[in-house]
Amino acid sequence: MIVGNSTVLIYLAKIGKLNLLKRLFKKILIPGEVFNEIVIRGKEQQHFDALIVEKSVEEGWIEVKDITANEELESFGIDPGEEQAISLAKSLGVPVLLDQTHARIAARALGLEPRGTIFVLAVALRKKFLTYEEYLDLLEALVKAGFRMSDDVYLEAVRLGRKCR
Repeated sequence: MIVGNSTVLIYLAKIGKLNLLKRLFKKILIPGEVFNEIVIRGKEQQHFDALIVEKSVEEGWIEVKDITANEELESFGIDPGEEQAISLAKSLGVPVLLDQTHARIAARALGLEPRGTIFVLAVALRKKFLTYEEYLDLLEALVKAGFRMSDDVYLEAVRLGRKCR
């Protein structure tokens, strides 16, 4: 089990690989605000990934859990979905999927080890759910879908992929 935040779910849905989360973790928990960000507001803005995430919630392998954000997180300047995701992960003692730097810093401050979209792809590669070529294609697809990563992060992801294959 793992707690997910918006960015990871959105970008995995955009590149057609949201199902990797199901294969790797079986159950994904998201707080109510993350559901609102992805599905409610996403559908209002006609984002196709909102429908993919909504279907996964309906299927039951992504589960929405209500939680009040930890007050300690207010000083980090992160959004409510990130606050709730970190709080949920902390309360359950499970990992959290986060991509944004400030949110990852906040998670570490509470003793969590955040993981992100690239981590999910690398683990899928290591478990042979993806070939190395598919992994590289998915990194490129992420960038084309608007996922922001520096050249250094991209090169590190390629190196990580070589180690995982």
